[in-house]
Amino acid sequence: MSFRRGVVRQSKFRHVFAQAWKSEHCIDDVRVSRVTWDTGLCAVNPKFVAVIIEASGGGAFLVVPISKSGRIDQSCPTVCGHAGPVLDIQWSPHDDNIIASASEDCTVKVWQIPDGGLTSPMTEPIVNLEGHSKRVGILAWHPTAFNILLTAGCDNVICVWNVGTGELVYQLGDAHPDLIYSVGWNKDGSAVCTVCKDKALRVIDPRRGTVLKVKEKVHDGTRPMRAVFLSDGKILTTGFSRMSERQMALWDPKDLSEPMAVQEMDTSNGVLLPFYDPDTNMVYLCGKGDCTIRYFEVTDESPYVHFLSLYSSKEPQRGAGFLSKRGVDVNKCEIARFYKLHERKVEPISMTVPRKSDLFQGDLYPDTAGSEPALLADEWIAGQDAPPLLVSLSGGYAAPPSKHRDTLRSKPKLASQDPGAGPPGNAAAPTSGSAAREAEDDAPQTRDELLNELLAEMKALRAVVLAQSQRIELLERQLARIEDGDV
Repeated sequence: MSFRRGVVRQSKFRHVFAQAWKSEHCIDDVRVSRVTWDTGLCAVNPKFVAVIIEASGGGAFLVVPISKSGRIDQSCPTVCGHAGPVLDIQWSPHDDNIIASASEDCTVKVWQIPDGGLTSPMTEPIVNLEGHSKRVGILAWHPTAFNILLTAGCDNVICVWNVGTGELVYQLGDAHPDLIYSVGWNKDGSAVCTVCKDKALRVIDPRRGTVLKVKEKVHDGTRPMRAVFLSDGKILTTGFSRMSERQMALWDPKDLSEPMAVQEMDTSNGVLLPFYDPDTNMVYLCGKGDCTIRYFEVTDESPYVHFLSLYSSKEPQRGAGFLSKRGVDVNKCEIARFYKLHERKVEPISMTVPRKSDLFQGDLYPDTAGSEPALLADEWIAGQDAPPLLVSLSGGYAAPPSKHRDTLRSKPKLASQDPGAGPPGNAAAPTSGSAAREAEDDAPQTRDELLNELLAEMKALRAVVLAQSQRIELLERQLARIEDGDV
């Protein structure tokens, strides 16, 4: 006699709950761009929040320190060097002051943001990359090689650049017959996965310019798709079914004949943007125009993709930014943080695992990718591959001075990057006496924090029940139409 059916799947992330920050910690009066391009419109790293905004006579994006909250003055300086609307922005994973932007003006520009943020409008990039004949809408920094940037445009061409020299090192012009929807690197940056308007998923070696794998009709619907590599080499895609239902599918590149798992969501028409956390193996699905963020855990056990919960709010999201693991608050067991874009506001949302202990939770925070690159650009171009260099988040993360940060062409050496200086943005460690006083001050808050966590989890569970009941009603209506012969 077997009791397997009654066994609840064990996971430390089953009780992850999402909580929006209080209004005083939001960024207000941000005129978020109305561009129809399906990107998150926001990029976040441990130092800065960048948001693509409405701009007359060209394209611009706002950059503010991550600690910034409150109203943004209309005179606040922006990065405004593009001649057309900005479509995508991405921070370098190896230098928190470097950001790339792609635009309708067919160019990609790389900018260096000074510590503390902008004090005047920035119009001159440190590198200008020109190689696309139509607008450029996709950016992807190499995960382990310094200064390698991939771009994709509406000319159906993928370009790989050495940003340190401004050179176009690889160009793939014949791999895609139609518009490229998304491009994502694998863990060591030896291959990329792409999805295209022809509904095909491709795995490509960008250095050899060869298509390694192709799967036709990953999703049957005509709406845009997305694809991301997982840390174990599998690929997760989002798209639409023939009946316009939103789907998520998991694929094994060794055998693309059938998906390992398929999950159907709902019939909303917003493109599902997947945000993947390789440390926890969780995937967050954020639909543009949705009021929810769904999150799943991917495991080696069937059915492989496990629904955890969803965050629900009254306001739809225009876009979202996903903070890298180096920036989360390990003291509050925060495992992820989103920056949700409203029409005129940026709202942080924390994903937290409830824990009673105040000690560092090592099982929630395995060593994560640090800011130090594993390879130089020339080493990767020469054919080398390497996994990310990992760092511990125990006690909070502090970026070490980089050995490579002065190798970007025309890039002045920042004081904070001087090898003799300490980690940027970190004050001196408090004495043991002051630390003890701070611990005493924090002690009365623990009961309130625990109560808030319980209330937030109850709210999240109610949202899940509401969403599932709506889904059941929809399915019952469809069933009734079929039984009546209407379909």
